Amino acid sequence: QPQLVESGGGLVTPGGSLELSCVAHGIVFGIYAMGWYRQAPGKQRELVVTITGHGITTTADSVKDRFTVTRDKNKSTVNLHMHNLKPEDTAVYFCNGVEANPDRTNHWGQGTQVTVSS
Repeated sequence: QPQLVESGGGLVTPGGSLELSCVAHGIVFGIYAMGWYRQAPGKQRELVVTITGHGITTTADSVKDRFTVTRDKNKSTVNLHMHNLKPEDTAVYFCNGVEANPDRTNHWGQGTQVTVSS
């Protein structure tokens, strides 16, 4: 049974930093890409950043120069490093794994809350 397990998150003051981690288990065909999405109250889920096995990243304009992603393929982990956090970064952050099968099946974590507030 595929599973993505997230850790990190919490409350941070504006300008602060936070790191999220995600470990993938049980993805049969291996992982094509991993990354993070977020969903703020009343808004749709949106892409934050993804990274493929070849290190190709896709990053939302709203977080460029503040967020970076690292991935350890051997350990099926992905980490999100968030700096200079702003109140508008407040959201539930979801880990995403795209399976390396013909359907490119998406797998999701349960989400972790990030709150940026003074």
